[in-house]
Amino acid sequence: MEKVYEFANRNRFHRSLFKVSTFGLCVFYLFLGSCGPKLKKTDFETTIEQHLDSAWNVTMPKILKNIFPPSFKTDTVIVTNGNRFVERLNDSIVILSKRGGGVVHIPEGVYKVKGPVLLDSNINLNLAEGVELIFSNNPDDYLPEVKARWEGTFAMNYSPLIYAMGKTNIAITGKGEINGNCQDTWGQWKPKQNPDKKTIRQYGNDKVPLSERIFGDGHYLRPTGIEFIECKNILLEDFTIHHTPFWTIHPVLSENITARRLNIQMGVRNDDGIDPEHCKNVLIEKCTINTWDDCIAIKAGRDQDGWDYPPSENIIIRDNDFTNVVGSGFCIGSEMSGGVRNVFVENNTLRGSEKHAFQFKSNPDRGGFIEQVYMRNMKVMAPVSYGFEFTTDYAGWRGNEHFVKYNDFYFQNIEMEAATKISIKINGREEENIHRVFMENITIKKSLAPMIANHVEDLVLKNVSINGKTITKKDVTTEKQK
Repeated sequence: MEKVYEFANRNRFHRSLFKVSTFGLCVFYLFLGSCGPKLKKTDFETTIEQHLDSAWNVTMPKILKNIFPPSFKTDTVIVTNGNRFVERLNDSIVILSKRGGGVVHIPEGVYKVKGPVLLDSNINLNLAEGVELIFSNNPDDYLPEVKARWEGTFAMNYSPLIYAMGKTNIAITGKGEINGNCQDTWGQWKPKQNPDKKTIRQYGNDKVPLSERIFGDGHYLRPTGIEFIECKNILLEDFTIHHTPFWTIHPVLSENITARRLNIQMGVRNDDGIDPEHCKNVLIEKCTINTWDDCIAIKAGRDQDGWDYPPSENIIIRDNDFTNVVGSGFCIGSEMSGGVRNVFVENNTLRGSEKHAFQFKSNPDRGGFIEQVYMRNMKVMAPVSYGFEFTTDYAGWRGNEHFVKYNDFYFQNIEMEAATKISIKINGREEENIHRVFMENITIKKSLAPMIANHVEDLVLKNVSINGKTITKKDVTTEKQK
């Protein structure tokens, strides 16, 4: 009996010890669970304030120091109206450039421009107040073909209305007007362009040599308004431009660009206002942009034709006034395969759009990345369909799997009147999530649909109000809506 009693006591002791040990371990692991994973979840959140302070107060001022308008000699050539105006203008540009540059001045008057204006290094093309340059709408006047970028792919195509290739220190200034005059010819081409659009995209995909990518005569790819390729030190200031055949202002593979106090007015579909592509150190400020399509769209090439080129980076967009019909006030993409990073957008007003206020668009053909985008102090004064949209399945996908990386987006102090479809739509992909999105002090007064987010890691909402209600992550739906 003694042995049985001793065994029973020892057994009770072991059970008690087990209970105490188990309780202690549970407490210990609960403590670890509350500390370890919680810290991981808040790693992004706890660094946001410091990161934003560094971005706006250190990084952006450094970028601004590298953006400065070019200076020019005071030597001036005046080109007056008359026969062979564009030939005399281009000859004057070449001659003055060879002499070290200066100002080519066009005095007040209405000028018929029968063909492209070709800028050269160290030239400031100055348009006096009261100037109207009316460009020819005869496509033959823009031949022979030149190297141009069309929706993110290089080709030999009709010359842009104003063109420069590989030039340094160039400017268009003054309060004159550039009239693209596209309504009766170029403006009718959009319904005819699809076969050529399909061909040029396949050329890019297959890395067909540029010498074999011939469009121009007999084809329907519209030229841009102003296109500078591989240029440095660019100033665009004070002029008005409207009715260009395609994207209005399109610098490509260029750097140190200032676009200031421009008045860009709508013409026909696809008349994006300013589309920097593979560009570095860009300042767009105090412009009025009223377009059918995107007011500002940052580009970096389409698919294979973008991967071999540098990203668009170090871009500052501030104090502008936007209106558009079927595009976005501000967007990145969809041609962004070379990557886009370090973009600062602040103090802009969007007065109307039937589509998007702010859009970030790509598809699985693209590859590349969009990262380090900072936006603050924005007002959207009229209803839009979508307030914010991140889309990774934008139109045109051809079946490849080159997923785009979306990282680090910061939105602060943004007011919108209404989003008639979806207020905030952030759709990543299962194969490639969107990472680190911070939204603070966002007010959307009216919205039909809730906030939607799919495949997003580290989404932080701080004082986000939709339909008068403060939204937290618990209110975010994952239901996909069009």
